[in-house]
Amino acid sequence: MTKAQSAKSSADPLEKVRVEILATALPDVPFDGWTGAVLMKAAKTADIDHGLARLAFPNGARDLAEYFLADGDRRMISTLEAVDLTVLKIREKITLAVRTRVEVDAANREALRRASVSLLLPPASISAAKSLYNSVDAIWVAIGDTSTDYNFYTKRATLAGVFGATLAFWFADESEGSADTWAFLDRRIADVMQIEKMKAQAAKVMDRLPDPLGLLAKLRYPTA
Repeated sequence: MTKAQSAKSSADPLEKVRVEILATALPDVPFDGWTGAVLMKAAKTADIDHGLARLAFPNGARDLAEYFLADGDRRMISTLEAVDLTVLKIREKITLAVRTRVEVDAANREALRRASVSLLLPPASISAAKSLYNSVDAIWVAIGDTSTDYNFYTKRATLAGVFGATLAFWFADESEGSADTWAFLDRRIADVMQIEKMKAQAAKVMDRLPDPLGLLAKLRYPTA
């Protein structure tokens, strides 16, 4: 149990139930998927009352899959807390955070793949979007992002594309140590940084250009 889970458990009596059910269910998920049967079997194995299990996961297996993804975010944050991120450049921070989020579930790759797929199917598709947003938001927060303006949304939208593509690549990657995935991630981050550089350069050029409304006003109302 992570520090975050321990703190949450003291405030939420059902947190311990969720932790136990998830841990018990994970070995069966690669074979049987995120199903209600797996959830109930895990509750029985962990000697947890079925009614209590339903309170912990009101929407059944969908909630369990969401909880698994959220737990991965917490484990990523916990891992990054032990790293001195202040010595890294922004590109290095993002790359490390995305890689860490993937690697914390290296032992649960099939469970993660099944969670990603199951949450894409109706009526759980909204859950997929929410979980993806939560993951990229956790990544940005973990590396110290404090933006609150328009950049807050553009950063998360951009990273969602990178993270989603990296996960899809990783699920099919059979290279040693997932080397091909990390090379893929580096390329995607490089592409994003290039776009951001171009946007910054364009903004500087636009700042140096005359205000078009001001020019029109001068044409219409010339000064003496």
